Amino acid sequence: MKAYRISDLKNFMNKLLLTDSFDYFLLEEGTIVTANAFHIDGHIQRDFYTKEEQEETALCPYEFSLWKDIRPFCFQLIKGKRTPLSFKFVLLLIPEHMEQILSAGNFSDHGNLVKSYTLTVKYDGSHVTLITGLSTTTFLMDKTPEQLWDHAFLKFLNNRQIACEEI
Repeated sequence: MKAYRISDLKNFMNKLLLTDSFDYFLLEEGTIVTANAFHIDGHIQRDFYTKEEQEETALCPYEFSLWKDIRPFCFQLIKGKRTPLSFKFVLLLIPEHMEQILSAGNFSDHGNLVKSYTLTVKYDGSHVTLITGLSTTTFLMDKTPEQLWDHAFLKFLNNRQIACEEI
């Protein structure tokens, strides 16, 4: 797990809310605090859909909503003349990309140990902090999956020209 402080807040917010830079993530949960506090549970409510729609794997392929589907709502809550008091998003890398990172690092998991790669995005009113994490089914002595995620995430930031410093 590593933490980074964003150096260019405006650039980061544009990438997070207005581009597809983070569209390979799912939203597990989010909170945006402006004049009110808005809480978002990213779990897909399958009962909302018809039985036929539920069987369509393309409609609901994951347990959580894609960030790209929730991003416009978050943008509507955040945009305006006043900055939010705070926000926090817990994002999960989509499973296909997680598996690619593990495979590229020669870590064969077969979905048994590593449940998800997480990214927590926190804004405290003046700074954005990004925290990488790992969710596992059991305690792992081997830190390889965590190291692979930290390395891949730093590459992700560099490729998107998101300036930050490790804290």
